[in-house]
Amino acid sequence: MHIKRYTIASFIWIALVAWYVYAYVTPEAYLLDLFGIHLPALSIALLVVLPIFVLYVASVLHMWFYAFLSSFKLRKYEKDYEKIIDAIVEAYLGKVNRHYEFKTDRYKLLGLLLENTSIAPRKDFAGTTNNEKIDNILEILNKIQSGEVVDLKPYNLLPENELVIANELNKYKNGSKSAEKILSGGAKYADSLKKEVYKDFVKEASLENIVRYKEYMSTEALNRIFSRINADQNRLEIPNEKLMELINAQELSKEDFISISTTLSTSDMIPEQRIKLFEMLSEKNDDAMEAYLYTLYDLEMVDLAADILNLASEDEYKNFRAYKALKECGQNFDIKMFI
Repeated sequence: MHIKRYTIASFIWIALVAWYVYAYVTPEAYLLDLFGIHLPALSIALLVVLPIFVLYVASVLHMWFYAFLSSFKLRKYEKDYEKIIDAIVEAYLGKVNRHYEFKTDRYKLLGLLLENTSIAPRKDFAGTTNNEKIDNILEILNKIQSGEVVDLKPYNLLPENELVIANELNKYKNGSKSAEKILSGGAKYADSLKKEVYKDFVKEASLENIVRYKEYMSTEALNRIFSRINADQNRLEIPNEKLMELINAQELSKEDFISISTTLSTSDMIPEQRIKLFEMLSEKNDDAMEAYLYTLYDLEMVDLAADILNLASEDEYKNFRAYKALKECGQNFDIKMFI
């Protein structure tokens, strides 16, 4: 019951009781004597309603106390609700090390789950939640996904954050930020962003700049560099020493070396340079030997390939030994079938 309504009802009741006693029971007054002290005479009607008034005061204090406790508990829920909204926002933003202190058990559970969960809205979600914070984040996500650039500074996101990377890529693609600015930006930009930009950078960059940012090398970037060797457009003339420097800028497997050789087979690199390159690579890295053999057979340097196989253990390079045996029998197969 609302205290205001209760008060009005109580005073009406007190007034009715006082009126009834005074009008129908007795209008007399009673002289009080308290420890020998004579108090003014009080109406008997007033004395009758006095306990009712005391009961009213006590009940109001009781209701006020529990209303205060209830409002305090409600404030906890309201604060936790705001924190859970912030937790959802940070989860949508992809923040790491998210943590909030919740006062209520139910929100503690939800908070714990959100701290240890990665969530994202569906890409086709275009509705509204009627919550300003969440709706703002949804709008930002939709803009970034559609290729627009947004201001993420108020959210204090790390350079490695996926949204930051996507937003910076949008800046790069729409021309508001150059590849070299990103590559030379140090810790301001994530390495994954630099590697992505470097793939485009090597299409037209000079050899000096390609080598300068070689730490962001990838297999795709290498292939694009190879496609420029002695090409008609964006031509690159690269000595083998520089090529080795670029190739060794990343960890490569046997399959990667073979992939490099197959890519170079379609480039304009002269055969002598290609053979020498893989000879040098095989001397530095045993994983490049199969790519060297593939290169020799691809360029019909069968005698040199046979010399390498004769010096190797019989358990090594069985696929190339099979190709050699078939070729000696007059059978011609594509060397690519043996890699």
